[in-house]
Amino acid sequence: MLMSEPTEIERPVFHPVDASRWADMERLFEGPGGPMYCWCMAWRATPKEAQHHDNASRKEFMFRRVHAGVPVGLLGYLEGEPVAWCSVAPRPTYRRLVKDDNPGPEIWSIVCFFVVRRLRGQGITHRLIQAAVDHARANGASIVEAYPVDVASPSYRHMGFVPALRHSRWSSIQHSRCDPLPRSGPHGRRSPK
Repeated sequence: MLMSEPTEIERPVFHPVDASRWADMERLFEGPGGPMYCWCMAWRATPKEAQHHDNASRKEFMFRRVHAGVPVGLLGYLEGEPVAWCSVAPRPTYRRLVKDDNPGPEIWSIVCFFVVRRLRGQGITHRLIQAAVDHARANGASIVEAYPVDVASPSYRHMGFVPALRHSRWSSIQHSRCDPLPRSGPHGRRSPK
């Protein structure tokens, strides 16, 4: 039986963002279609930071977190090129995501995805989800939450889609109403094993 060569989607490598990978994060975020408009600060900004709506300020706030060693997420690479992003971190590093007064550092949240256009629809998000769960588990998470929306949602699409989590075998999936502070708790939950 002949084995076919693996496609490039079968070979992504994932690394947590730290100060040594800041230049790669800049390259991905500031590349064509990249999320340079928010720098993944929408769910992280403190009330004071939220007063600054410009890209440069958001980039600076993210830069400070990364260089302070705050977990912010994973970059996905193909042949050394950053091509994907997943925001995954302990829930307390985000602003309040759900009505829960006891978030605890053992609960990690996935709140954002970005994949370069040429690789979308090829399964890299599924691999990002698995890498994020593995990363969270390796860092002490007992629960990983996500907040996906339906594919037809007009907003919050960067938070991922319900079918992607179903594909990744999450234990509980609820549909989002595009509510920035979900009333019913996380929309996807997985206990890392």
